[in-house]
Formats: sequence, C-alpha cells, structure tokens
Amino acid sequence: MSEYLRNLRKHVGHDLLLVPGVSAVVLNDSGQLLLGRRSDTGSWSLPAGMIDPGEQPADAIVREVREEAGIEIAVERIAGVAMHPVQYPNGDRCDYLNVWFRCRHVSGQARVNDEESLDMRWFAPHALPPVEAFARHRIEQTLRDEPAAWFAAVGSAHPALGDPNAI
Repeated sequence: MSEYLRNLRKHVGHDLLLVPGVSAVVLNDSGQLLLGRRSDTGSWSLPAGMIDPGEQPADAIVREVREEAGIEIAVERIAGVAMHPVQYPNGDRCDYLNVWFRCRHVSGQARVNDEESLDMRWFAPHALPPVEAFARHRIEQTLRDEPAAWFAAVGSAHPALGDPNAI
C-alpha cells in the first residue's frame, strides 16, 4: 500500500474510496503471462497497483511491476479500462478505476520483490492457475489484440466487473 493511501486510510478507516489503479498483462518472448500470488488472499492475479498523485498511468504500471516482480517492462498499449469494486480481507473497501496495459518483458528475472506477493511466475495462456473473474477478463481482452481498448458499453454491466452495490 502506498504511503498516500496509508495516510488516507487513517482518516477514512475502512470506508469506500475511489482509487485510480493500473494493472498489466505482461508477456515474455515465449508468449507466457506474468502472474503473482497475492499475500493478502493467496490468489493469483496480474501485477497491479495504485497510481500515485501526479503520476501518469503508464509510469505507474512500470513502477508497480518493478516493485512487485523486479523486472523491467515496455508498455505497448492500453488494453482496457473499467471500474472494479474490491473489499479486502481487512475490511478496506475500494472502487478502482483500473486502466490495464498490454506490456512486454524487457529484462530481469521475475521474482517476489515486495511484501505484496508470495510467488511470481510465468504461465502459458492455456495453462493459467485459477484467477478471479476480473483478472481473467483483463487477460482475455488483452490477448484478443484488438486495436481499441476495451470498456464497458454505456448502460451495460459485465459480470467480471463485480457488483458495485456489493461493497
């Protein structure tokens, strides 16, 4: 958790926060995807994090992947954008505006590089471990390699995005 968010949580407790976030579908030269096993839930997920004040989304995802996996990436394109509600095991509630990117591994060996992850591994797209619906959605949309970024159509709901009324 960033220092900014830690300070904000001191004031609002577990109440709902709207948070700008980024995530990455990182592919290596073999076409494998990078996933990290989260330390808070034990589930596999995409590298992700919060955009710091004054930071551009592409810079944020490069920083987040470096912090979490210890590798360097190149951002190729925006793959999608969506709102996604999350309630953490400690009771914190967030509604993330998530911008996800298609990225390419440039250098370094993927490893656990911070306290947010238990494991970091590359997986073939056809042999992914179980991931939550929103992670699977981001992966599927990114691998379609459409020229335009994915977004939820006006007035529509998508089951992978979760129920914002549930948080």
